[in-house]
Amino acid sequence: MRRLRNVKIVATLGPASNDYEMIKRLHEAGADVFRLNMSHGGHDEIRERHRIIREIERELESPIAILADLQGPKLRVGVFANEEEELVEGQKFRFDLDETAGTNARVCLPHPEIFKALEDGTTLLVNDGKIRLKVETCGADFADCIVTAGGAISNRKGVNVPEVVLPLAALSEKDRADLEFVCQLGVDWIALSFVQRAADVEEAKALIDGRAAVLSKIEKPTAVTSFDEILAVSDGIMVARGDLGVELPVQNVPPIQKRLVRRCRAAAKPVIVATQMLESMIESPMPTRAEVSDVATAIYEGADAIMLSAESAAGQYPVEAVSTMNNVAVEVESDPTYREIIEASRVVKRESVADGIVAAAREIAESTDIKAICCFTQSGTTALLTARERPRVPIIALTSLRGTARRLALSWGTNCIMTGELERFKQAVVNAARAAQSAGYATAADQIVVTAGVPFNVPGTTNILRVAPCDQSLIFASDPE
Repeated sequence: MRRLRNVKIVATLGPASNDYEMIKRLHEAGADVFRLNMSHGGHDEIRERHRIIREIERELESPIAILADLQGPKLRVGVFANEEEELVEGQKFRFDLDETAGTNARVCLPHPEIFKALEDGTTLLVNDGKIRLKVETCGADFADCIVTAGGAISNRKGVNVPEVVLPLAALSEKDRADLEFVCQLGVDWIALSFVQRAADVEEAKALIDGRAAVLSKIEKPTAVTSFDEILAVSDGIMVARGDLGVELPVQNVPPIQKRLVRRCRAAAKPVIVATQMLESMIESPMPTRAEVSDVATAIYEGADAIMLSAESAAGQYPVEAVSTMNNVAVEVESDPTYREIIEASRVVKRESVADGIVAAAREIAESTDIKAICCFTQSGTTALLTARERPRVPIIALTSLRGTARRLALSWGTNCIMTGELERFKQAVVNAARAAQSAGYATAADQIVVTAGVPFNVPGTTNILRVAPCDQSLIFASDPE
């Protein structure tokens, strides 16, 4: 299914998008990737959504990526005798391990790992940062705090500790069970929550064992600090701005977003910008002007994908939300300023033969009348390197591996087409010409750029570039063997 844009759209599935017809409508409206949120819904429900997506994929002959988003450890306070208490600025408040119902003076915080990491002066945030407390004294089983920003605190509200690396694994027992379930199910991407260090990603990758690509969610200040190390061991990144905005001053989030997107592009790894992009469309058929500008900003920055959460999972207008994102993307990418920004931010990288091949492909395509860049790829690396160049012409990624085609559905500008295994380069050129024409990217009178690696079907061997006519008789005439 050909899109008229390069940025991809991720749509979260939920109660509002739970059946065949709605999920199909979301894909036709523009959703390239479907996110399964493991925080909501049991395994049977997740299995059924997965089955529906694969059925739609077969019907429409359009590779669709499925992203399973693990919940991660949840840090929450215990319960209160009155269910809710009002904390006021300047008052004392204690967190401890006593499971007795809480009062206006204390509550259980059933996470001894937090107490181990606390120091005097550490900030604790409760209820998405609405309540702020500063630790005055602490021990192995308590923290005496002073309230610096008051508000209502109630049963099982979330707790954030932004200033320290917590001695907690990114994978809870639930996450480990969910991870094995979705790997057996056959998802394409797995998103890791609560990533603090590269070791968190490496632990998950060892369990996944190549069955899915790994996407690290950057939602903690410690992950921003260790970003280069995390990026090096991740297959992709999600900039989870909601949690970042809780643990960091909100004004810090936009420049962090820009930096992370650029680093991901330089590393040729997909990056999703997520959280509250069109949040008003949960209840309104129209977004706010600020939300539209936010979506446009992520596209101008060169993000590979933009994501809908509750808008498509639980909102009243899921299809309209996807259509709005699609329309904004088409409009932004047709703006001459977009191309100027994308090209000004291009990172020149010439560390391998493959880097040189994809850079040459882009330059040839942009200096002559070339309709598309066709790259043959097994692991997906060649297509990712081509996408890093952000060429002006479409990228057609041809692969014999359905898993590779699905994973590339998350990558900027890649249009994935299945092809058989190849033995000779001429066969690759013929297949590329057929694919470009059948998908509507070129006619028999046009030319394309073809990149591939010889020997075929070996990852990491991109070493050939050819400008080829789409007319197959001309291909055979120029290369009869």
